[in-house]
Amino acid sequence: MTGGVDVRAAAAEFDRRAVAEIESAAEDERKQVLSLFPLEEWTGLPLERYALGQAAPSGSGPAYCRLMEFGTPHLGSIKGGSAAKHIMYHHVSGEWRLAAPLRGMDPQDAWAELRGQFVRAFEAVGAGDFEALDDLEVLRFGPTLVTKSLATYFPQHFLPIYAAEHLRRFVTLLGGAADADAPAWRRNRQLRELVGERVEFEGWTGQEVMRFLYTHFDPRPRQRTIWKIAPGERGRLWAECRDGGFICVGWGELGDLGQYQSDTELKQALDEHWPRSSGGSLTLARRLLAFRDLEAGDQVVANRGMDEILATGTVDGNYRFEPDRPEFPQVVSVNWDVSHAQKLSKPQHGWRSTFAKVDPALFTKFTAHHADSSPDTGQAQAGVPVTLPEDVQAVLDALERKGQVILHGPPGTGKTRLALGAALALAGRADVLGADARQRAETQAQMLHGDRIHLVTFHPSYGYEDFVEGFKPDLSATGPGLTLALADGLFHTLCSRAATHPEQTFLLVIDEINRGDLPRIFGELITLLELDKRNLPVSLPVSKRRFSVPPNVRIIGTMNTADRSISHLDAAVRRRFAFLPVGPDPDAVSGTVGPLDLAAFFESLNTRITRHLDADHQIGHAYLLRDGEPIATEEDLAAAIHHDVIPLLEDYCLGRADLLHRVLGGLVDADTGRPVLMSSQDLADALATEFTSGAPGPDA
Repeated sequence: MTGGVDVRAAAAEFDRRAVAEIESAAEDERKQVLSLFPLEEWTGLPLERYALGQAAPSGSGPAYCRLMEFGTPHLGSIKGGSAAKHIMYHHVSGEWRLAAPLRGMDPQDAWAELRGQFVRAFEAVGAGDFEALDDLEVLRFGPTLVTKSLATYFPQHFLPIYAAEHLRRFVTLLGGAADADAPAWRRNRQLRELVGERVEFEGWTGQEVMRFLYTHFDPRPRQRTIWKIAPGERGRLWAECRDGGFICVGWGELGDLGQYQSDTELKQALDEHWPRSSGGSLTLARRLLAFRDLEAGDQVVANRGMDEILATGTVDGNYRFEPDRPEFPQVVSVNWDVSHAQKLSKPQHGWRSTFAKVDPALFTKFTAHHADSSPDTGQAQAGVPVTLPEDVQAVLDALERKGQVILHGPPGTGKTRLALGAALALAGRADVLGADARQRAETQAQMLHGDRIHLVTFHPSYGYEDFVEGFKPDLSATGPGLTLALADGLFHTLCSRAATHPEQTFLLVIDEINRGDLPRIFGELITLLELDKRNLPVSLPVSKRRFSVPPNVRIIGTMNTADRSISHLDAAVRRRFAFLPVGPDPDAVSGTVGPLDLAAFFESLNTRITRHLDADHQIGHAYLLRDGEPIATEEDLAAAIHHDVIPLLEDYCLGRADLLHRVLGGLVDADTGRPVLMSSQDLADALATEFTSGAPGPDA
């Protein structure tokens, strides 16, 4: 057993024969690299044969970086993220992007330095001097590419695993101690040595070890976002995508999406090509980067319109940019399953755009669909495992790592809902996360009436005596006068119960945590929240009783950043909590009301709020939802704008009519700040004109 995992038993059950075909393909790919880029020719390798973003010399084959990232999948993946992993590349803007040690240098001089370090690395490994690799500073800026290069040229010395975090997890799994700052190649060598010491891996090849570790102990996130991606308008490219085994999208003017390091950079490119087109370019940038970074095993849904599923699919290859395609040149390989094709009884209003997130529970219904059963029963299928939503899993991971977490963001972003969703998962009721609002609310009520999970809201009057212990009036006393008795607070009671049931997890959800005086409420217990201080006893100052926080207690807090930013929290409190942002989600309000694209309006409004106020005062998506669905009628839109959004913004602007006008434009009078009155039918048109038509804002 290693860390509670029986690696030996898993290795004994692993079918090594299934790797044979993959191993043969990997060896063919390795021979291709050695043929196109022999070790002895590296000293004179020209830049155009190495870097992405250039036209390679005619007849020379793919550039080295392209071949290693996209042309050798069986050798192990270095996919994901931008081209910065290649240390230097030619950007679509025409400039060279260089790693920090090379910046300011002429591209040819930078390449000479980088190439020299590659050559020295190859020579060092050939001589068995692995420690010399750590002295090559430039190579540290491309650890996955460098480690894959070393494993390709010297497979006898390295395993085909390249991500530093994955290597750290595997090293720990096999009982090693991973250095925090070790580069990927050093961790790779450490893992190889650990594998060599274990009898269960005797005679195994590097490919077998790699496939075994990822099959049984995959360190990647357990659940990633499931995307709905439309294969062209009304699915017009579906036949090509289905037969070719891929999904494709447009925006070819952007070039290779691998050139962009951030959503901001890609947004700028979108704005250059389609200036002020829809007000949703940041959301689109994030979706395009998510498309680029789809990984093998990720799930996708192909749709036609809002009520038809063409197929579900599993990503089985890398993203690639195919400039020769006449349209839709952004491509990802997918293995399609058309058996899940179906017409939905209820339209998915968020599916109007090319990309949309698919709730895992909804995806389970799709994939459990059969011709003789309804796909929209709303019931979980027996025997189908429940997959946690990505945001819930992120909360659970933070709790496991830190013990307590604060979910922070503007009002209306679903922080409390997410906290209770994580509570349901901890209580073993993840099956209702995708259920209707009534069933979820009933289950949450039952959960909060139990002993393991409690919900409390902090306020300025909440104190230590409510949370830990204090003397309070004894209502059972019968004598004259006021009688005080020592009473345990909420957290003290929870910890006492947790101590008697160490096999269960106990959770306290603190809503509006920043509205309380946290140092006063927690008192000396703030020290005991750290996981390595759990079960450490202290003497409580009021009762002098010994008290400790059990290791099976967790805390989730929520805070509205519009009320008070994170920076205002007590430093000792901040150090002991993990902080997860819960921001406005345009995907949650994908839909239309008349001429108004809700998601584009939502992002455009928040862009203005951020510009004129700050990001903490943005509007949450909950303001544009009804019963968990995007608002769909002019009446609901008018109610949300006039009863929720405008009053909130008036409060933020503190009576400054000019500031409110800069945010809302023609919706308010510039002099008085009074909202303009109009019919609900006209409001949707006015919002579309003001926020999504490409018309400049009032301050442009």
